[in-house]
Amino acid sequence: MTKQLEKKHSLAVRWMHWVNFPLLAMMIWSGILIYWSNSVYGIRLFGYELFNFFPPWFYDTLGIPFRLAEGLQLHFFFMWFFAINGVIYVIYTIVSGEWRSMLPIPASFKRAPLVALHDAHILKNKPPQGKYNDAQRIAYTGVILMGAASVVTGLAIYKPLQLAWLTSLLGGYEWARFEHFWLTVLFVLFFVVHVAQVALAGWSNFRSMITGYDIVEAVEAKQEPIIDEVKA
Repeated sequence: MTKQLEKKHSLAVRWMHWVNFPLLAMMIWSGILIYWSNSVYGIRLFGYELFNFFPPWFYDTLGIPFRLAEGLQLHFFFMWFFAINGVIYVIYTIVSGEWRSMLPIPASFKRAPLVALHDAHILKNKPPQGKYNDAQRIAYTGVILMGAASVVTGLAIYKPLQLAWLTSLLGGYEWARFEHFWLTVLFVLFFVVHVAQVALAGWSNFRSMITGYDIVEAVEAKQEPIIDEVKA
């Protein structure tokens, strides 16, 4: 079976994907520098704290303590690039029609578990998919919504007086900060799962996000039999 190149990702999608990666990493890093000054969140069960974000050794190992001012400067600087890149991406998906292959459809929520079972090698047959499978549709759309929510909650924390109406809408300053923090945790979890999925999918999947093309098996057209015309 011969191979051929197939267009998978446009230049705009690839550019904004790779621009977003360091921006999101910087936002998370600077966010941790800020969070250090008032690290109050954790995972609790029946009043018992199972895990605290984060233990002292975590901060000491990464050299985070007493870098609050640096964290604020980095966070407030890069957040504008993060927001602008996200807005441009959403506009592009709408104008180009990319949203059709990304937005989940009602059946996606039924088929997504089948994708997860296939990836876990429990289900043998691969569920049908287009450019993105149903689990990817839900995940990628969810990440866009998370990005928008992070910007909104971040602005409510950044300007709680000037944007008092927004802060109040989110439940007040403490609730806005709580929501902003757990959105960051979800981003980290998505990043870990996303990288793991890319690694499992193989080099070709990663390469397509760099070059824009994927190598697929060529579909050979069946040749119709030639029938000689018999003249009477």
